[in-house]
Amino acid sequence: MATINPYLNFNGNCEEAFNFYKSVFGGEFLNLQRFKDVPPEFQLPAEEGEWIMHVSLPIGQGTILMGSDGPSSMGKGTPGDNFHISIQTDNDEETDRLFNGLAAGGQVTMPLEQSFWGARFGMLVDKFGVQWMINQENGQ
Repeated sequence: MATINPYLNFNGNCEEAFNFYKSVFGGEFLNLQRFKDVPPEFQLPAEEGEWIMHVSLPIGQGTILMGSDGPSSMGKGTPGDNFHISIQTDNDEETDRLFNGLAAGGQVTMPLEQSFWGARFGMLVDKFGVQWMINQENGQ
């Protein structure tokens, strides 16, 4: 069954924000990746290399707060619309059903495909303007 987690987007201050959230919720980061560590074709300008590509912090039983900095090439987010709902799926059928269902009448912003980090991943905005991420880890 799918799990849902909030995914927050920042304009270069994701690390500062997540260190704050860590001080509030406690715990340790499960994952912290920087843009400088991604394959060359996905890297940002050098001044954005230290920015966070992905961070995850458990904040309760079964809930993980996730986030990243948004590349300048994607434009600046606006507070209030700087988040996605991230769905972690269990298998191909569930992944395809949820992605295609949510995309109906909306806009796919990143097609569902195999990512360099090893998951099937896609992003979309549904017909109501809600931003979604679908992630299916390999082996599921």
